Amino acid sequence: MLASLDTINWADLTHAYGRATDVPDQIRALRSADPGIRDKALHSLYGNIFHQGTRFEASAYAVPFLLELVADPETPDRAAVLGLLTQLAIGYGEQLLPSGYPLDDHRATAAGGDLLLAAGKEFADDDDDDDEDEDDEEDDWDEDPGLFNYLQTLEPEEEERLFAYFALKAYDAVGAGLPVFRGLLADEDARLRTAAAYALAWYPEERSAGLPPLLGAAVDEEPSVAATALVAIGLLGGTPAAETAAALGAALDDPRDVVRWGAAIAESRLRGPEAGDRAADELLGWTARDDASYEAIPFNDGDLRGYAALALRELGDARADALFAALLARLPVLSGTQALPVAVVALRIAYPEPLPTGTPFTALDDRQRRLLRVLADSRGVWELGNFLEFATHYGLPRSQEDMAAYARA
Repeated sequence: MLASLDTINWADLTHAYGRATDVPDQIRALRSADPGIRDKALHSLYGNIFHQGTRFEASAYAVPFLLELVADPETPDRAAVLGLLTQLAIGYGEQLLPSGYPLDDHRATAAGGDLLLAAGKEFADDDDDDDEDEDDEEDDWDEDPGLFNYLQTLEPEEEERLFAYFALKAYDAVGAGLPVFRGLLADEDARLRTAAAYALAWYPEERSAGLPPLLGAAVDEEPSVAATALVAIGLLGGTPAAETAAALGAALDDPRDVVRWGAAIAESRLRGPEAGDRAADELLGWTARDDASYEAIPFNDGDLRGYAALALRELGDARADALFAALLARLPVLSGTQALPVAVVALRIAYPEPLPTGTPFTALDDRQRRLLRVLADSRGVWELGNFLEFATHYGLPRSQEDMAAYARA
């Protein structure tokens, strides 16, 4: 186990805080019998090779060893390690909903990143030669400025390309573990089965291999596993074959509400406007629920209501009026992260395009005016700073007070 960990020249790799020399011991610590040591190591790895969702040069190099840990039944809390692997692959999954992983776009954005990295390594080596007499004990960008200084020379598009390349390398490295993940769908640990189904959801190019075991997991006795597998089936995309259609239809009749939720999410993704009334009614029902948090389901951080609202948008304009009314009814009683996806879907329905600067309230249509009045009366929406980005994008007032004044005018 981890026999080749020290064959990697970690000092030549960088992460969020500089040289990656701390990574090997952190990976080894994930095998510790002490939960406190494991938690500290996991926290450190999230901070340095997955810093606020960003992947770095060292991220992909850490993946094969994390895969070793996940594959070994002797590793404690493999579900937590698999959770880290999935985030290294895709970033924050809630940002990819309801459409799934945009792999083609990612590959296009990352094209040429390998050449930028090669230039950065040469830049770093030159800088290291100049500073070879300086103390280099600290693993920090200030003490290891080569690649950091190189980043300062890049145009924003080049920097985006380089970091997209780091992320793509991590995505592909995690993809090497897909056969292991598929096998974990039969593990006795329900948390690990759920984590495996979640990981499989983001690899559409492996749909043909991933679909059969996910269909088996869709009837799991643990509802969180079944629901997660159903959503994963939807995110893999493609035209549903007879077996998939039958599985989704059976799940929509399941007595477990979260399983019906998962089936409805999958139906909306795979069939879009052609999804049946049962799926639409199920999703609408979830947008009206107060008890819509289910932490055991990893999608959208367990916010099933918010995901249902996003999925309903996939059903097209035919159900837009019913969805819009449901969203307006929910907004005043939600706050923070629960309110944001509901508000965003409502904005997308009401505002196909951002408002031109200086648009008077009286020039808005009925749907747009109704939404702004509700937003002006919904303090909970404004508790999360992210909402201001959406308000700015749509040309709307950026505070609750200004929005109320705009509506009065």
